[in-house]
Amino acid sequence: MQIFRTRLYKTQLLKILTHIAKDKVGASETFYTELDKQINNLIYSPFKCRQSFYSNDENVRDMIFMKYTIQFKVYEKKISILKIFNKNKPKEDKNIGTP
Repeated sequence: MQIFRTRLYKTQLLKILTHIAKDKVGASETFYTELDKQINNLIYSPFKCRQSFYSNDENVRDMIFMKYTIQFKVYEKKISILKIFNKNKPKEDKNIGTP
């Protein structure tokens, strides 16, 4: 199984890394290295991550890394990393659980 990173993911990641590097370059490098390890480990068990809150497709999954959500899709012979964003919870419906 191979892992492919979409252009959108790469663009979003670059913005995040640039933002982190403004405070600490080393933190940005560590973030990138650790994130890359986590993504590469998806090959062994891609369905260990939850089904995405943002998609009805059961093959689209959300991996949480620090405070970021990495959305990816599992295909038969590849994993496509779709995007990364700074949310780990979906928007809550105001009507659910309200007395």
